[in-house]
Amino acid sequence: MSMQKLPEDYEYVLPKLYMLHTKEGTKDSDSYLVMKRMIDIIFSALGLLVLLPLFVVVAVLIKLEDPKGKVFFWQNRVGKDEKQFPMYKFRSMVSNAEELKKNLLAHNEVSGAMFKIKNDPRITRTGRFLRKTSIDELPQLWNVLIGHMSLVGPRPPLPEEVAEYTDYDKQRLTVTPGCTGYWQVHARNSVGFDEMVQLDLTYIHIRSTMLDLKIIAKTGLMLLGSKDAY
Repeated sequence: MSMQKLPEDYEYVLPKLYMLHTKEGTKDSDSYLVMKRMIDIIFSALGLLVLLPLFVVVAVLIKLEDPKGKVFFWQNRVGKDEKQFPMYKFRSMVSNAEELKKNLLAHNEVSGAMFKIKNDPRITRTGRFLRKTSIDELPQLWNVLIGHMSLVGPRPPLPEEVAEYTDYDKQRLTVTPGCTGYWQVHARNSVGFDEMVQLDLTYIHIRSTMLDLKIIAKTGLMLLGSKDAY
């Protein structure tokens, strides 16, 4: 898949064959990592507190549509240094979504080691709204608070996706994964897997506190428009 046209403020610094060879804590200064963790704790704690009423409303809507299903959905994801952790979301699909996935693999609309379908038949009516607004992702603030994730970083992949990674691709697993990131605010679903990896490695190479704050602000604006959210 060829590289799509990206916004003018897009910064691309890593050629395809460049190997990053860095670990979090050696490339980045201690002050940056401390500030990043402080921002994560403050923002996630405040977010969970302020959004609690919304969480209650969403829980009610999910149970009304599917009383037997669970409100929250968790899935093993691969984080920093390939360590797995449970990532939380509001359930937006039918209860047997994982069982149905194998019958839909041929309809995957994203190249590489990812699976996405724009009109996924497994998504519930409530779930479609939650995904369009990205409300389904809000429980990941808990993952941020306890340190599994950061507000900004590469999205954590599934174990079966990582099984298809090359050594080059695995470089995106050298830092703490995030709720949003460089890829999401610059391209999201408009590019394929290879381009996503390039964007993630670009972020790892140039990341800073100011860049993180800029990505958080851009993510907020994107959520208001709910563009490409599926």
